[in-house]
Amino acid sequence: MKKQVTKRRIQKVQTPRTDYFVDNKKTPYYGDVNTLKMFLTERGKILPRSRSGLNAKNQRALTKAIKYARHLALLPFLSRG
Repeated sequence: MKKQVTKRRIQKVQTPRTDYFVDNKKTPYYGDVNTLKMFLTERGKILPRSRSGLNAKNQRALTKAIKYARHLALLPFLSRG
């Protein structure tokens, strides 16, 4: 008889991040392109809350600001790489 081997799942330990907009007393604004780029990946995807550390209200506002900046051609929809 073969023994059944159990696989253990490795859990990543992440430090809790703080909300950038609360700390700096800002709101997500579509014209502030450098700040919006901090919350995009190299490929142009929006970071999720778990990685960005934003609260739900600021994450929704950030998403709208990024999408509006893309519409105005301030940010690219895709980045080639």
